[in-house]
Amino acid sequence: MKVSYQWLQEYLDLPEKPADLAERIARTSVDINDVYSPSDGLTKLVVGFVDSVKPHPDSDHLTLCQVNIGEGKLVQIVCGAPNIQANKNVIVALPGARIGNNIKIKRSKMRGELSEGMICALQEIGFSEQTAPKAYDEGIWFLPEDAKPGESVFPYLGMDDTIIDTDVTPNRGDMFSMLGNVNDIAAFYGLTPHFKMLPVKENSEQQAEQLIKVNIADQNLAPTYKMRVITDVTIKDSPLWLQIRLWNAGIRPISNVVDVTNYILLKYGQPLHSFDYAKLPDKTIGVRFAKAGEPFVTLDEDERELTSNDVVVTAGDHPVALAGTMGGLETAITDQTTSVALEAAIFDPILIRKQARRHDLHSESSSRFERGINPETVETALNEAAELIAQLGDAKVTTGIVTGSERAIKTTEVPLTVARTNHVLGTELTVDQIAGIFKRLAFEYTETDGEFLVSVPARRWDISIEADLLEEIARIYGYDNLPSTLPAQTSNIGGLNERQHFLRASRRVLEGLGLNQAISYSLTTVEQAQQFEIVRHGEPMKLDYPMSQDHVATRMSLIGGLLNDVAYNAARKQVNVNLYEQGRIFIPTDKDVRPEEQEHIAGAITGQFTNKTWHHEGQEADFYLIKGIVEQYLTNMAIKMQVTYRANSSRPEMHPGRTADILIGESVVGYVGQIHPQMAKEYKIASTYVFELNLEQLVTQPKKERHYQMISKYPTITRDIALLVDEDITNADILDVINDKGGAYLTDVTLFDVYEGAHLPAHKKSLAYTLTYQDKEGTLVEEKVNQAFDKVVQQLIKQLNVEVR
Repeated sequence: MKVSYQWLQEYLDLPEKPADLAERIARTSVDINDVYSPSDGLTKLVVGFVDSVKPHPDSDHLTLCQVNIGEGKLVQIVCGAPNIQANKNVIVALPGARIGNNIKIKRSKMRGELSEGMICALQEIGFSEQTAPKAYDEGIWFLPEDAKPGESVFPYLGMDDTIIDTDVTPNRGDMFSMLGNVNDIAAFYGLTPHFKMLPVKENSEQQAEQLIKVNIADQNLAPTYKMRVITDVTIKDSPLWLQIRLWNAGIRPISNVVDVTNYILLKYGQPLHSFDYAKLPDKTIGVRFAKAGEPFVTLDEDERELTSNDVVVTAGDHPVALAGTMGGLETAITDQTTSVALEAAIFDPILIRKQARRHDLHSESSSRFERGINPETVETALNEAAELIAQLGDAKVTTGIVTGSERAIKTTEVPLTVARTNHVLGTELTVDQIAGIFKRLAFEYTETDGEFLVSVPARRWDISIEADLLEEIARIYGYDNLPSTLPAQTSNIGGLNERQHFLRASRRVLEGLGLNQAISYSLTTVEQAQQFEIVRHGEPMKLDYPMSQDHVATRMSLIGGLLNDVAYNAARKQVNVNLYEQGRIFIPTDKDVRPEEQEHIAGAITGQFTNKTWHHEGQEADFYLIKGIVEQYLTNMAIKMQVTYRANSSRPEMHPGRTADILIGESVVGYVGQIHPQMAKEYKIASTYVFELNLEQLVTQPKKERHYQMISKYPTITRDIALLVDEDITNADILDVINDKGGAYLTDVTLFDVYEGAHLPAHKKSLAYTLTYQDKEGTLVEEKVNQAFDKVVQQLIKQLNVEVR
């Protein structure tokens, strides 16, 4: 909320300057977004009196104005505003002035005529399009008749004020009004507020209940609903003081009736709505749920299709307002309005919040309704608004208030002891000090032997338990006055547990292998959430109220997010991308139960993995590269059980011939392979290779206690063997036999040649291997190597029916 310092000064004798006050509010009440003056950055803007106006000799839309800028000094200014006229006070930017957007005004010639300054519109001196009065959209603003030429324009426009822009949190809805700010500031400064309320004077012989009726069938929708009727209204512009109040709060002045409702909203935090009484299709007002598909045109001229969860105010059964959010265009106040039906209500905050979000219609009213309304001032606000409309619109307030519903105002009683207060806050406050704080807050209480029973007024609906009162005492006493104490410490030495070590090591290993860490959104589309799962889980968990259509469901795989990152880079000509992500996926469980969160790790590579240089050809991303990364990762993570890879052509998002499941024992812990070309086309990326592993399964796997060995100083002996095998025998089948029967000295097996084609029998292929032997404790002799090698050959022939070439 934009809080005017000058407005605060009307109700409080403030002891500090605006900046200091804002700092105190931030320390005590709510956060501060900004502290500024509307005149910041503006210079040399003065009142000018237009003495005469004549057409520009070389233009059909420019005029030559003789302007008095003080002490009788006349200057010529060329002006293009269509509404310029003589005998009016205007805003003049003198040569050398700074106006909006830091534009400097210079003395210049326009179409051959000298212009010594500029006559300004409000938008040109920093007013936004949303706050400048609509009637002056196309022209300049006229200052009051009593403005004196040569004086600064800032006091006349309220631009000498200071605005404290507060960030009101959901629990402090009372701070969404001047009254709430006055009460809170008075409490922490210990001031006595002199808040002014305007009593209503009913000056019509007509009874309001004869003109309108209110029937609230479901009082849960509107616990409080009151109306007044004002007749003989003249619609005109509001006085300048009221317009200044509004535009300094970021609200555009419209007309006297509408401006009064917005002024009361700012002053009391009570949203009001004014209906054109004559346009109401029925004089019986009600509140109900909307009908599904029911059309309704709001004040912004947008036709909306309502749902059965929306709440509407009706005249008869005809909707005339979207309750607590925005009125209807059909019954809006216009220049022809002569009678006003004025509404003050409290609507269900949850329904209003969901309704505003559903229609993307967050108004000043809905922001306050969803945070809460002070029930103590509903009638006060209604009365003051009616009186102001009568004064500013030469109108009459009919007798009486028509009440459709009214929930009894309740105070909340909360017990608290001095001992408990000092124990929690670490203070040594006395009974008198605590009692003084409650007096400053205007909380009634009784006290007996250090035990308080505090009656919290309805305006502070955020206070209901002991902890809330303790917070109030702490902030009014001053957080900076609370004693500093060190937390109790134990003698335990901190450190990471086994799981944390494993997760950190995972990141280090993949970064060491050349991948860069990425962090993607945990929310995605329903379609993407169901892609690339290690194990299929069906429908993902969806958000009831997503912030956007691209983030509606929880992810069940990390790869979709990585592919979005690859696509983002590709769209910006970055074609060589090597990424990994470690994060959680969310597996749906039973309805209304939190999803199961699993830690996963995934990677994606595309383009050149290593760049080509003068002495290196570079390495293109392919299946064997990504599989090698996975193998090295699992090796470095000291997985004890054997890791195997099994071809899998059934994953729809993956290339059917270049995808393999990763197994530890018989459990599938992940997969590796190439993205299906059709899927790559959908993501608008080149050939991309990915892997994903379930870290929850890897963490629980037994680990090698010491998975490194000293480098042996003794020489190695190698043996080569070429095998003719059936085409359906895989490299893995042969390695299993060699490693199983290779003996204690076999340290490495390398496939160095594969041949299929001419000079070989049909359905056969040739595989050639190098077997490396080494004794780590001494020099290995040929006899032992020959024995071990012969045993391998015999087992290959026996188990796989190979032919040694």
